[in-house]
Amino acid sequence: MPKRVLFIDRDGTLVLEPENYQLDSLTKLEFYPKVFQFLSKIAKELDFELAMVTNQDGLGTLSFPEETFWPTQNFILKAFENEGITFDEIFIDRSFPEDNAPTRKPRTGMLTKYLNNPEYDLENSFIIGDRITDVELAKNLGSKAIFIKNEENLGGNEIATSLEELQNVIALQTTDWQKIYEFFKLDERTASIKRTTNETNIAITLNLDGTGKSNINTGISFFDHMLDQIARHGQMDLDIQVKGDLEVDEHHTIEDTAIALGEVFAKALGNKLGIERYGFCLPMDDCLAQVAIDFGGRNWLVWEAEFKREMIGQMPTEMFFHFFKSFTDGAKANLNIKAEGTNEHHKIEAIFKAFAKAIKVAVKRDTEKMILPSTKGML
Repeated sequence: MPKRVLFIDRDGTLVLEPENYQLDSLTKLEFYPKVFQFLSKIAKELDFELAMVTNQDGLGTLSFPEETFWPTQNFILKAFENEGITFDEIFIDRSFPEDNAPTRKPRTGMLTKYLNNPEYDLENSFIIGDRITDVELAKNLGSKAIFIKNEENLGGNEIATSLEELQNVIALQTTDWQKIYEFFKLDERTASIKRTTNETNIAITLNLDGTGKSNINTGISFFDHMLDQIARHGQMDLDIQVKGDLEVDEHHTIEDTAIALGEVFAKALGNKLGIERYGFCLPMDDCLAQVAIDFGGRNWLVWEAEFKREMIGQMPTEMFFHFFKSFTDGAKANLNIKAEGTNEHHKIEAIFKAFAKAIKVAVKRDTEKMILPSTKGML
């Protein structure tokens, strides 16, 4: 099987960048926070080769004599080795930016052994660095970048690609090595589903670990507004496109959307390793809404919420119960909902917000406890 590689920058990534951008003394050396703890876990638990790839401007010249570089470099390597982190390869470019050397990042001259080499899987390899040149290096290699962005436009005068185009190369932007470890350790939890019947045509895409982005169109504006609460307050990305027989009534559109939404949640949760499983929340407006959820594999709904109005917006209030019942059937989840209050718009909106917050808690994963949260051995 082709080998995956982590190409890791040094200054600003493994160690903190000195003020003058030249690490030529041990007195300037400070390791990046959490790098030992989480890079060692990456090295031990995952199947990447590690390569250090660094530009050291003018190394070997009067401005940066060799004897000021190597004691610090060797100390860094020994410190990582003591933590179980050994670099399979170390690549150091000595040129100045104005030299435009083919070996200087973001160009690939130092890394020719990996190019067009069937022994390496560059498509699933990553460059980790704090400069936009590291991102462009990822593009030039056909890999993805993890961008440790502590400073704006660092290295921006050395790139040939637009910043907009480079955004497509960035798989993760963070300043935290724990987030980098979690990115590699935890499988991406995304899923899509299409459901077509004589009454409805539904397409849903879900990212459980998103940021709250939504693109929702069911043809029922108030329903769209409620579904947007799930994405926004659950901090998940949700795309829902529905074409239903609204000329008949709203029933099929709401019911089938809920079934499909439940099914896409079940699909995205996958093996459920490491999830909290349970979630609950009690938000308040002028209303009190309580929602508890268990993604335990058994569908059930307890509903204690009374609505006196026939419609809120274009949505029949009798369909609120039906929506959550259909969701539990699709997701194989246990759901308990209670709400009280006078303003019925606030009441159902509070329920949807609490529902979103409950899901957010329940699907949260702990990388230190990647076990199934059940004594039965299955969910």
